[in-house]
Amino acid sequence: MLEVILKGHDKYYGVSDVVRMFSGVPEELKDEGKVIAPEGPDAVLVNELLEDGRSVTYFGDKAYEFKGELLEPGREIKRSLYMALSDISKKNLPWGCLTGIRPTLVACEEESTKALEEKYFVRPDKARLAFETSREEQRILSKVPEESLCIYVGIPFCPSRCEYCSFVSSDISCHMDRLVNYEAALEREIELISKQIKRPIASLYVGGGTPTVLEEREFASLLDSIYSNLKISSGAEVTVEAGRPDTITTGKLEAMRDHGITRICINPQTMRSETLLRLGRKHTAEDTVRVYNQACEMGFDLINMDLIAGLPYEEPEEHVESTKRLIELAPANITVHTLYKKRRAAMSRDTVMDKERTRDTLDECVAESYRLLMEAGYHPYYMYRQKDTGHGLENTGFAKGDTGSLYNVAMMSDCRDVLSFGAGGMSKRCFAQEGEMYKHRVERCPTIKDALTYIARVDEMAEKKIAFFEFKP
Repeated sequence: MLEVILKGHDKYYGVSDVVRMFSGVPEELKDEGKVIAPEGPDAVLVNELLEDGRSVTYFGDKAYEFKGELLEPGREIKRSLYMALSDISKKNLPWGCLTGIRPTLVACEEESTKALEEKYFVRPDKARLAFETSREEQRILSKVPEESLCIYVGIPFCPSRCEYCSFVSSDISCHMDRLVNYEAALEREIELISKQIKRPIASLYVGGGTPTVLEEREFASLLDSIYSNLKISSGAEVTVEAGRPDTITTGKLEAMRDHGITRICINPQTMRSETLLRLGRKHTAEDTVRVYNQACEMGFDLINMDLIAGLPYEEPEEHVESTKRLIELAPANITVHTLYKKRRAAMSRDTVMDKERTRDTLDECVAESYRLLMEAGYHPYYMYRQKDTGHGLENTGFAKGDTGSLYNVAMMSDCRDVLSFGAGGMSKRCFAQEGEMYKHRVERCPTIKDALTYIARVDEMAEKKIAFFEFKP
């Protein structure tokens, strides 16, 4: 069992973040001043923050301390702890001691990739990825005025639950009766709040779940409500995460086209049909190609397609083959996710993390997918990381030309306000801090996750958000 004793600080969260990269899920024992991990190496460490801001981690008679420019205390304690655990485990992680969701934020603070490598032990290829992506994120973010709003409309239903997923509230096969009432409640919330919105809307994203799980009539009705209530300018980016190919029909594509939707997502996750079947997705790779071609023929020229690296039931090399097939289709955007353990997913953490069997191979195959994408004219435009992601890797969106999603960048940046409609949504306000170019103070306003409770309390949810954003009648 791994035991880390905290001395001179109480930064349990930061210590836990580093520990979980090398072991199982840690436990914070604050009464005892330590963090433990039953699956970790059999070692006792002392992680100390000194009065002068230096951090030293002790293991037996060894002391691990960075000799160079000091970071702020939260980063400093993680750095010395990483040095110790990396030495004990004989493992160097791709992102070094960076644990946060947004490594591009740290990259913005630095003037070179070398600084990321030397200060944070980031591997050279990941340092280059973070540095390049951070500059593209800032360029895209500059196109979203600070006084504007980004809108999210959530449909937390899917036709079936994928084995790796815990995101949606319900799979529709069990709750057919809820969809009509949910869509009506969503329209009511939009109508109640939209009357108070005086700010310009820079981007709107209809996500899920799977929004196209709605029947054609309800789907068209929702789009009618969005466009009739919200003042969406002709230049605003509007995305519909159509998602699962088995839910996309000609009628729904026509509804999106007729409303002027500018961006849609068709997400295969893998182009191997056998994997899709075993994961619980009710479509084939051929369905993906058919729907994609149909969307192109109907005039949709800005399409995103998602892939997930590290899926069970297939080898890492097969992810590369999926990447090649999407490159042949040539959508404007391709997003490469790395499988991560979601809290309520059926898939176990051990399956996701797969500590030994595919560590090096998956890492190499993700790098190969990136190389193929960039060789084909794509460039990374936004990137983020999640806890319990297989082998400490990341999620990266790639785009051709100037087609990167404004909403994705604005939402992930925590620098622009997001108003979220629907069950499980998170609205947020971002306040600039004096002297900080990239960091904002963020306040959040959650919406009830359960769809039935949301339907029953939709007026209350609307009033809560009107008060949160201080909208004036």
